[in-house]
Amino acid sequence: MLDLPLMSDPEQRATMNVLTALIGAAQFTDLNLFHLIIIRMVALSLEHGNIEGSCLAYAVLGSVPSFYPDQSQAGFRVGKMALDLVERHGFDRIRGMAYYGFTLFTAHWTQPLATCQGLFRRAFEAARDVGDLTIASFARVDLVTNLLATGEALDAVEREAKSALAFVQSVGFGLIGDVIVTQLGLIRTLRGQTPNLGSFDDEEFRESDFEQHLEGDARLAIAASRYWIRKLQAKVHAGDYAAAVEAASKSASLLWTLPAQQELPEYHFYAALAWAGHCDSTVAEERHQALQELRAHKGQIAVWSQNGPENFANRAALLGAELARLEGREDEAMRLYEQAVRLAREQSFIHTEALANELAARFWAARGFETVAHAYLRDARYGYLRWGADGKVRQLERLYPDLKHEQPTPAPTSTITAPVEHLDLATVIEVSQAISSEMILEKLVDRLMRLAVEHAGAERGLLISPNGEELQIDAEATAYGKDLAVHVGQHRASNAAALPESLVRYAMRTRDTVILDDASSQHPFSADTYIVQHRARSILGLPLINQGKSIGILYLENTLMPHVFTPDRVTVLKVLASQAAIALENSRLYRDLAESERSLRSAIDGIPGLVAILAPNGEVEAVNLQIIEYCGRSLEELRNWGTDGTVHHEDLPRLAEIFTRSMAAGVPYQIEQRLRRFDGEYRWFENRGIPIRDDAGRIARWYILLTDIEDRTQALARLQQMQSDFARMNRVGIMGELAASLSHEITQPIASARNNARAALNFMDKQPPDLSEVREALGGVVGDTDRAGDIIGRIRDQVRKAPPRKDYVDLNTAISEVIALARSSIVSSGVQVRTRFADGLPPVHADRVQIQQVMLNLILNAAEAMGSMKEGARELSISTEQDRTGALVTVRDSGPGIQPAQLERVFDAFYTTKSLGTGMGLSICRSIVAAHGGRLWAEENEPHGAVFKFTVPGHEAGS
Repeated sequence: MLDLPLMSDPEQRATMNVLTALIGAAQFTDLNLFHLIIIRMVALSLEHGNIEGSCLAYAVLGSVPSFYPDQSQAGFRVGKMALDLVERHGFDRIRGMAYYGFTLFTAHWTQPLATCQGLFRRAFEAARDVGDLTIASFARVDLVTNLLATGEALDAVEREAKSALAFVQSVGFGLIGDVIVTQLGLIRTLRGQTPNLGSFDDEEFRESDFEQHLEGDARLAIAASRYWIRKLQAKVHAGDYAAAVEAASKSASLLWTLPAQQELPEYHFYAALAWAGHCDSTVAEERHQALQELRAHKGQIAVWSQNGPENFANRAALLGAELARLEGREDEAMRLYEQAVRLAREQSFIHTEALANELAARFWAARGFETVAHAYLRDARYGYLRWGADGKVRQLERLYPDLKHEQPTPAPTSTITAPVEHLDLATVIEVSQAISSEMILEKLVDRLMRLAVEHAGAERGLLISPNGEELQIDAEATAYGKDLAVHVGQHRASNAAALPESLVRYAMRTRDTVILDDASSQHPFSADTYIVQHRARSILGLPLINQGKSIGILYLENTLMPHVFTPDRVTVLKVLASQAAIALENSRLYRDLAESERSLRSAIDGIPGLVAILAPNGEVEAVNLQIIEYCGRSLEELRNWGTDGTVHHEDLPRLAEIFTRSMAAGVPYQIEQRLRRFDGEYRWFENRGIPIRDDAGRIARWYILLTDIEDRTQALARLQQMQSDFARMNRVGIMGELAASLSHEITQPIASARNNARAALNFMDKQPPDLSEVREALGGVVGDTDRAGDIIGRIRDQVRKAPPRKDYVDLNTAISEVIALARSSIVSSGVQVRTRFADGLPPVHADRVQIQQVMLNLILNAAEAMGSMKEGARELSISTEQDRTGALVTVRDSGPGIQPAQLERVFDAFYTTKSLGTGMGLSICRSIVAAHGGRLWAEENEPHGAVFKFTVPGHEAGS
């Protein structure tokens, strides 16, 4: 599919664009329609070629097979292809949407949940960069959902949620804000920040008010579904199973908002636990239904476990244990509880591990095995502590007071520190100098491993880095008596025979130092295959972190002695780790830079865009494959592309001027131009040129990047046409408001003309006719009809759809005409108008009708505002004066005024303070003034009222 050509058929492109716009609505309307649209988009792409919308279709198509056990991996591969297509063709506009759709609908079914976090962050950044604030907001909230599902430390999740809430509030996305509020409710109650575990109520939040808010608006179904799932989770952790079942029932009616999202497994898992707990207290006749519900939810988790065992196997085991317990299969329940604990630990789901320990403890306690139950409870409490669920810890300590006095198993995440006086300063200096002095990656790694093993007293050391979802061993150091052998650059995949994967993955995920003083004793990683088989005594896992990014893990072990990695040694090792992380990253960047320089000519073929490399004199040295394919010409033919018609003849002089000036000054340039395609069609491109200098500061070459902006250019043209249409609609709307008052003005001269005509007839009937009176009456008729014609002419000028036409306009006269046009509305509002026009004001260069439209808006707004006042003077002052660029017009009223915070907002499109306003008038006025090169703004009037001012360029500025 990646090799398909780009879609060129205009009709098919339009169809794809319409279908792309419908995906969001279909998702929340009909799941079958949602899938049908996706499949249709894929079919069109396969038949006619790819387009931006194809990426979204492929990304979301991956979710359709995700519900079928034998098709899940195929769905993932299709979704992954969408991301490859985005990057290959540089579809920046849809990159965020594609990454988001792939992660939300597809990735989490088969890939470890933790890997989705980076994808959500990428989706957010890409969407934010192109202004797609809807996708950016959704990506932030679904990242928080992922962090909750993976069991990340709750304090960190709360920080992320608050940051996400601040972002969505800043962009005015209230619906997503409601979703984040529910997430924060769950986090806060688990952390013990609400009075009662399981309740979101506190001084600032009331569940009843929030539920009423959700129920009162059907458009909030997305937020409502998430709210009841979070309530379900909270009630399960609180042990309030009746309330949990109720929340599950409310969630079930809203599952249509979650066709394939991460919350769907959360709902099924916690709903199953709710029904399992409810079985213990329900009457016999209701027990059958509860068991049926439990089996249904468990079956769904079991299906997903086949596709993504890393995410769902631990949950399937725990639900299986609960079902076996309720059905009396005690041996199987014992095995499954232990399996759930082990799988959750191996897969780093600390919250599920704690929950599994708690439920296993209840199972053993109910059968009288207090010692075993207490051991599980102790591990449950310790797990909740590590998760940060202090509210849950307090509940356990209240129910089981003896737990308060328990000392946890030696903490694998305890931070080892030593006072400054314990540091060996000479060693620290030696470490820093040795690490920072190496730039060759292989030598740096060799030095790092020798220093670490020798200083720590380890027998064996590994440098481990993440390679996708796998762990990769980059170097190994082994001590043989006084000798130390270091092997660098092996880059072999890790396995259970090489290292304790559960411990290393934990350190990699949490970025915490892991120390086992005696690995032969009981600890959270006791079940790890490597630790069991190799009987290591002292173990240390030390993360290498640079700028918040995990570079790798330094793993050290000693199989002979416990307590080898003492606090003072670990403190120095941490200094080494921080220096090593920086040096490793710099060394890798240095190596990558050297490799990229050597392979520049082949690398540019992968850049999504048209790329050319020019010599300092402007001669074309190299181009990428995309230019050759676009133009249908060879490199030799393209060396003279400025004079062979490749550049549009209208754009060539301007391009040559800017390029010549930029080359002479040695500064970057940016210009828009048209470039001819192989089929003769010209498309708009953004041309950016950047000079690359050598060590002496001389320009070594120019990099030219041409980005296709044809779609953006066409969209801008359509936007400008829409703006013109809006301006005319606004004029028509204003004239509609004036129609009633203008009818009086038109009627009066017509009635006067009629009376004068009758008088003329009467004078004609006299014997003899009084011709002097007839002449005078007919003169009155002419004057009256001229006056009516002037009024009609002014209306026609305002309403007609005429193109903008700038000329030299007498601003004072134009404003006087507008005042006359609006006279009836002014009089009916009881407004007195005072004018102060500057004498000798030079003409301005403007479109007379458009400037009069601005004045008509401002005058009618002021009259309407003052007309609503019950008392006080109603004065409208209009003045003109000359400023340094042209003319300044001031419209000052004595109305109720504008709040300071709204002085700028009143110009926003669709923002209005009127009950029946459209919010477009002032926005259009500002765009008209800006198009003339002027500025329109508002100020407060003293002691009350509002002032609107705008500038219009004069004769010289306008020309």
